[in-house]
Formats: sequence, C-alpha cells, structure tokens
Amino acid sequence: MLSNSQIPEPQPDIYSLNCNGRLIQLDVPKIMGILNLTPDSFSDGGKFNNEKSALRQAEKLLSEGAEIIDIGPQSTRPNAEYLSSKEEINRIGNIIHLIKKEFPEALISLDTFYAETVKFGFNEGIDLINDISGGQYDAEMFDTAAQTKLPYILMHVNPSYETMHDKIRFEDITLEVNRYFSQKTKELLEKGVNDIILDPGFGFGKTVEDQMKMIDEVEYLGFGRFPLLIGISRKSFIYKPLGKSPLDINEETQKLHMKVLEQGAKIVRVHDVAQAKETVTRFLQRK
Repeated sequence: MLSNSQIPEPQPDIYSLNCNGRLIQLDVPKIMGILNLTPDSFSDGGKFNNEKSALRQAEKLLSEGAEIIDIGPQSTRPNAEYLSSKEEINRIGNIIHLIKKEFPEALISLDTFYAETVKFGFNEGIDLINDISGGQYDAEMFDTAAQTKLPYILMHVNPSYETMHDKIRFEDITLEVNRYFSQKTKELLEKGVNDIILDPGFGFGKTVEDQMKMIDEVEYLGFGRFPLLIGISRKSFIYKPLGKSPLDINEETQKLHMKVLEQGAKIVRVHDVAQAKETVTRFLQRK
C-alpha cells in the first residue's frame, strides 16, 4: 500500500493540456478517433494505409465529433507484425503533414513506443504522444517526450514487448496500476514532462475480471491528479465473453463509456466516433 507521502494531491476536476502552444481544456470530455495506418489491425487493418484513404477517414472522424486523431503506424494486437521505427516512419510518410494542412484545428496524437518516431512526428506537427509502453520499450522515450514538451499519454502495460499480452492476474489491479502510475509519473515530472494523461491499458495483459474491476474503479485510478484516457473500443474483454465480434458490441461499449465518464474519464479513444459522441452528449445532459 502506498504511504500518504507517496500519494499525489488530487487536482481540480478541470484539466488543461498544452498542445504545441494551444491550451486545450478538458472540462468537457474529448473523443479521440483511431486512425490505423496498419495492414494488420484486428478490426480495420488495411482500410486506411494510404494517403487518400487516411485523409478521408480523418475527415470522417472529425465530422462525427472527434477532436483528437490518434495515428497508429503499428498494430499492437497479439501476434502482430513487429516494425522498427524506420518502418513506422516510412508507413506514416506525409500523412501527418497532410492532415494538419487539410484540418489545421485537429489535434493529432501519434501512437508509437519509439523515440525516433516521436521526433519525426514532432517535426511533422503532432500534438500529443501516445506511448503504449510507458517508456519501457525505448529508453530514450521519456527524454524525447520532455524535449518536445508535448502532452504524454502514459499507459499501464507489461514491461517488455514480448510479454505485452501475457495475462497476469493481479491481487488488486487498481492498486497495481496506481503503483505503476505513481512511479512513472514521478520519473516523467522529474524529466520535465508536465502534461501527463493516464491510460490504464485495457486489452493489454489483463484478465477479463481485472478489466471489469478497472471499469468499476476508474474513479480511483491515478489519484485524481492527472486526466484519464479510456481505450476500450472493440476490445476482446467485452466481445469474447458475449460470443460476439469486435464490430458487434457498440451498445455494450457505449454503456461502459457512460460508466467511465460518470467516474471522471476525460478522453475516450474510439473507432466509432458518432456513437461515442452520442454517449458524451447524453452524459453532459445528465450533469
């Protein structure tokens, strides 16, 4: 158990992020739309891996209510193809630049665990870093994040790429995730990364039972010091127990989105933006 001296002070319910000089308020929950540039993502692989289709999908995500576009050059599903940073950069090509040119108000998040890919993305104009590895798969990541001064999304995950999806049953998943967040946020703050977003890591190395427990205990994750991002879209802990496909669980997913929003989640990372927008609207009407 963490001692009182180790537990960060809770912050006010309204957070802000400095995204390349733009101050983004999180008083209203934001929708992050997923743009996979991969041929092998589990539910939309190969659909948006060229400039024309990626731009078209970015436009769709934004028109449906996304404020952040999360660009993923590498799939992190189980048994996915492993890419180097150079291969990620080649896959991204001009897509970040083109989206920023076409949709200058859009915020772009880059989903990578490589510092070199972050450097490339920063030069192309990204606004946030989304690192599923928590700095564990590239020793240069935290320093690079500090150099860019961009908001950094810190996800809870197993400590190596090879063990990323190994199922671990924790004695208390909420306590384990908070221990991890406490240690990692301390490292990030010491390096000068001030805008940190916490992602509990749904779909990565956790049992169905532990993930449902995290849903129930979202309000306790991160001690209320940093904004929470929840990424449960098309995740197997929802569809497998129901005997459904990833594309057939929208109703169940939106119920869970409502549950986490009611507990203070500030960003939801989704494939189905229009449906998530309806959920956020209903949530705001209830407040």
